[in-house]
Amino acid sequence: MTLAENLSEIIGEGQILENEPMKNHTTFRIGGPADVLVCPETEDGFIRGLGWCRRQKIPVYIIGNGSNLLVGDKGFRGVVFKICRNLDKTDIIEEDSVVRVHAGAGAMLAKLAKDVSAEGCGGFEFATGIPGTLGGAVAMNAGAYGGEMKDILKSVRAVDMEGNIREFSLEELKLGYRTSRIQKEDWIVLSAEMVFEKGDAGAIMARVDELSRQRREKQPLEYPSAGSTFKRPEGYFAGKLIQDAGLKGYRVGDAMVSEKHSGFVINAGAATADDVRRLMADVDGRVYEKFGVHLEPEVRLIGEFE
Repeated sequence: MTLAENLSEIIGEGQILENEPMKNHTTFRIGGPADVLVCPETEDGFIRGLGWCRRQKIPVYIIGNGSNLLVGDKGFRGVVFKICRNLDKTDIIEEDSVVRVHAGAGAMLAKLAKDVSAEGCGGFEFATGIPGTLGGAVAMNAGAYGGEMKDILKSVRAVDMEGNIREFSLEELKLGYRTSRIQKEDWIVLSAEMVFEKGDAGAIMARVDELSRQRREKQPLEYPSAGSTFKRPEGYFAGKLIQDAGLKGYRVGDAMVSEKHSGFVINAGAATADDVRRLMADVDGRVYEKFGVHLEPEVRLIGEFE
């Protein structure tokens, strides 16, 4: 049996694609083929598939919406599990002035945040423009406009490659700037529980609308990208360093530093992963030469590059 046939039997319900171009599954719209891409429809099937790949020593990578990812032009040798929009069951439970939200890792973060905000719950407005999934947001403690996942999380269920399932409290997650215990110890988020307080629904939705307006004005949403390309160096802002280094509009092939927001590298046409990687290296080198500050990628690079 082929790898795809084996996985089809093991996961049960779900879609399996062979030699699937990863450019179809990343917000950068860049990336060569994965040997097999699996979209499991159940949590049990997902866990069974992970366990089988581990026993067979097959490389695995898990993606949500592919929003913080650069896949090499030669693709990924192994199995990519995509959980976006499948493992996304959500329950919103009101308890007096408190609202508890339990959601699967595949839930789209922006939609979840908008739904929660529309219920009159404050604290999740910051996430209404983040294009990833809940699982990825937890793993990297995603944040924007002064809010972070650590501000709203209560607990997280996760699985390791051995199939062990564990529940982490907020304290046990050790959430920091774009990092967490989940990320450092290679756990995989299955679901999360969040807690919100009821507030003024009108004021909350006005805040959502204001943040949406700011994003449209300041971010290059009209182009494919992976969001903020570099982490914020301590004491600095990556976008300002890049702009002050004279790199706004700098390009390598069709990869370009956005002219609207220098913290974003965009795909201005038919950029390759190698174009983006070379541009990132050039930007880091120029910023270090001018300001003595290295820029650490926020975007994750996987697969085989040229």
